[in-house]
Amino acid sequence: MKRALKGNSRGLQIHFGERKTLETEGFELTPLWTRGEPIGAARARLAAITPDPTAGRAPRDHMIEAFDGIDRWVPRPVRIDLTDLADRKAVTIRQLQLPDAEPAHPAAREALTRWIDTSPLRRAAAAAALAHLEATSRPLDSVYLHGEPVIGSRYSNTTWQTGVGFGWSHYRGISHHLQEGTDWFEVVRPTRTQPLHTLHIAVQDRSALPRR
Repeated sequence: MKRALKGNSRGLQIHFGERKTLETEGFELTPLWTRGEPIGAARARLAAITPDPTAGRAPRDHMIEAFDGIDRWVPRPVRIDLTDLADRKAVTIRQLQLPDAEPAHPAAREALTRWIDTSPLRRAAAAAALAHLEATSRPLDSVYLHGEPVIGSRYSNTTWQTGVGFGWSHYRGISHHLQEGTDWFEVVRPTRTQPLHTLHIAVQDRSALPRR
């Protein structure tokens, strides 16, 4: 849906369900279309919005060192929440760039069958998640990989220590995971060929995490 709305534009961000937050922060919102109206009404309103010729580049707010060079792929609401966690000293956040690799454990290889061989998500799972976690001696039965445990069932009462997500699809679950788990790896932009930039978010002081 986002690609259909904005194409390849880097200067356009799509926000869902954040009207109150944006208005509180001073953003002026303009309705473009209401259900039942012709599409021409939306096009006319859009055409009436003219760019400010004096406007420069907006400052990057809610930035920490871990976002350097990848902030275009970290949505502003995510930056706000993660910066808050870092400011609270609840977590530490560091940026990793993980090399392509394949895991050796049979359970890890079985987990990769969720995706076809050419999928960017499979590449991210193999390199950024499973191979890296194997190399750091993480037990696979404690890993929750992009919405599914590597070993076991999501319906069990297991507490998974390490969470892994791709492209912020499970962003809303990060804070909940950190209430009991130890850390989270987020591949911010899974691709087939480009570097796999990854944020490692580790619990520093669980008592400082916001309760939801």
